[in-house]
Amino acid sequence: MSAFERIAVLDIGKTNAKVVIFDAASGAEIEMRRMPNRVLSGPPYPHYDVEALWAFLLETLADFAKAPGFDAISITTHGAAAALIDADGQLALPALDYEHQYPEDIQRAYDEIRPDFAETFSPRLSGGLNLGAQIHYQKSVFPEAFSRVRAILTYPQYWAYRLTGAAANEVTSLGCHTDLWRPHEGRYSSLVDVLDIRDLMAPVHSAFDQVGMVRADIVSGISLSEPVPVFCGIHDSNASLLPYLTERDASFAVVSTGTWVINFAVGGDVDRLDMMRDALANVDAYGRVVPSARFMGGREFEILTGELGILDQDRARAALPGVIGKRLMLLPNVVPGSGPFPGRERKWVNGQSASADERWAAACLYFALMTETCLDLAGGRGPILVEGPFALNALYLSLLSSLTGRGVFAVPGSTGTSQGAALLAGIKPADRRGVPAVAIDGVGLSGYRADWLASV
Repeated sequence: MSAFERIAVLDIGKTNAKVVIFDAASGAEIEMRRMPNRVLSGPPYPHYDVEALWAFLLETLADFAKAPGFDAISITTHGAAAALIDADGQLALPALDYEHQYPEDIQRAYDEIRPDFAETFSPRLSGGLNLGAQIHYQKSVFPEAFSRVRAILTYPQYWAYRLTGAAANEVTSLGCHTDLWRPHEGRYSSLVDVLDIRDLMAPVHSAFDQVGMVRADIVSGISLSEPVPVFCGIHDSNASLLPYLTERDASFAVVSTGTWVINFAVGGDVDRLDMMRDALANVDAYGRVVPSARFMGGREFEILTGELGILDQDRARAALPGVIGKRLMLLPNVVPGSGPFPGRERKWVNGQSASADERWAAACLYFALMTETCLDLAGGRGPILVEGPFALNALYLSLLSSLTGRGVFAVPGSTGTSQGAALLAGIKPADRRGVPAVAIDGVGLSGYRADWLASV
């Protein structure tokens, strides 16, 4: 049982930021408020608007301190982000947006120094998706500002630092394709010494650690009756994974959907990972290696919605047999540069005069085939649990079940990431068994899959 009654979770995703209040005894969500997480164009480069986020977090915490109240804070954020702190406790450089693309000479210089995949199980990714590439860029291009850095914090821990003044790092954020971590050994990689930043890296804590109490000035500023503890925090996809680790034994897969579709193969095979196809080893909240593979499915769905309009699942399902029959296909990638087919850019095949419903049916097939490919790359076995926005797409779920021949379960609710972070404070885990998807039989999926794979 948790020692707390209500937990406030700060959940900063790439697209939106939320504050969610959970009842510790039941695990139920009590209150939630959100805002868009915008990127400022610069100078000196695209970066996160941390001050706008901070103002939103403090305002919301102040409101929630009045009602329903909270007595602990936990944190989760997207990965591939870090904060460079100076001697005054301020950012020496803005928190860099991981989608920023660096000059060719900077990229080449980084490629020469980054560790081998065998050391880090971290593939070379675009832009700043490798956190080591961000730090190399900041140090190379802004040496004067970088010389003022006194501590480097992974992103969830930056927000814990702002709340408490305690500097920390944590393994789920260090272990998500940063190039900075040796997952099997639980220690920093050779890159930290090549970059000469070992002395700058804040101490590594468990996600479950209470790193400090909310600072006195914040306590008074948001009208808390007394200081409350702040938990170290966790990378968002690993927060989504955590509830399943507490109630299931391997092997199973979790498909965590948001901006990214992260496919975790618990009990999978690290040796099958292909560094050229966005397959990598993550590190879970307990420090264990979890094979995974991913693609930017949520962002792709948003793009397609802008082009095709809102998905009508009934009409798309009705269009499916015709789409399979004439081999109307969407080939990767709607968002290029990542995923299991990183060198490709999207293409419609046999799409002449296709309706929006037909294109949506093909798109749902595309998302299911991309998910199946990722699970294969990570050596996933056993039931597949889908959470996040894609858990509401019954056609996608049915197609995924039919393609894989495995049980697929839609896990209800929209706060899997937030709830995982709340687990750090000991709330009751929510029911994550999920609702089984109904497979689609007799529509020629195996032949369609073979043709789709041959095309990519």
